[in-house]
Amino acid sequence: MTPTHVDWTLDQTFASSSGAVRWAALGPEDGAPVVLVHGTPFSSYVWRGVARALARDHRVYVWDLPGYGASEMRAGQDVSLAAQGRVLTELLAHWGLDGERRPAVVAHDFGGCVALRALLLHGARYARLALVDPVALAPWGSPAYRLLGAHAEVFGQLPPALHEALVREYVGSASHRGLHPAVLDRLVAPWCTEAGRPAFYRQIEQNDQRFTDEIQGRYGEVEPPVLVCWGTEDTWIPVARGHQLAALLPRAELRLIEGAGHLVQEDAPAELTGEVGRFLSAGLSGAHWR
Repeated sequence: MTPTHVDWTLDQTFASSSGAVRWAALGPEDGAPVVLVHGTPFSSYVWRGVARALARDHRVYVWDLPGYGASEMRAGQDVSLAAQGRVLTELLAHWGLDGERRPAVVAHDFGGCVALRALLLHGARYARLALVDPVALAPWGSPAYRLLGAHAEVFGQLPPALHEALVREYVGSASHRGLHPAVLDRLVAPWCTEAGRPAFYRQIEQNDQRFTDEIQGRYGEVEPPVLVCWGTEDTWIPVARGHQLAALLPRAELRLIEGAGHLVQEDAPAELTGEVGRFLSAGLSGAHWR
């Protein structure tokens, strides 16, 4: 069974400040902890292959952010980047990863901003941090993303079939190589339920550049070693941002993944897993990273 078709179930629930969060843990309980953070408009499902590979030696925690995937979606819910940073901090405490047992964190897309906000604003501590095509530097947000956010009320009135077509096109554009139909179906499905349709526009409407503006000037304070991975064919966030971000982080290494778009986990899962695995192994062995 390939990673494209593996069953993916989050069997635990945590009552966060922004609603019920579904999560799961893979791998040996005494393994070095790794927390995976997804971006938008995705879910932890995009981490399935990487998570299962890392779980051979690590205790891997996966979760759907509030308002995404299998986690709670409801009217009036705060699903902003500010809220998600707080929720990550709450989860780390729930998992017992807020003391001496510091996790490595691997974060994609706006999950990168979530991880950085938890670190810089909420006192989270990481052993290592890997950022994969992250939302971290202004300006950000594609023209389509800004259009959807500015007119969420209008787009929210689309009939279900048109809404699904829009979401499918939007999600599919994150891949350079093209998503397997089963993967695209799985990523789109949460946004096509009665609760998911308004949730899709809600999460876009609530996010804007101020959430990275609040932390961008503090990237020089990031203490743990950082791996910055970037797909060279990312049309959502150009690879030049990877070079800029790596230059701002004191202990950062940039790795480019050739031929991958924004959704590197789907376009180049083996290459990404290799880079992340090597980075995590350097921490376990005490090897110097740079």
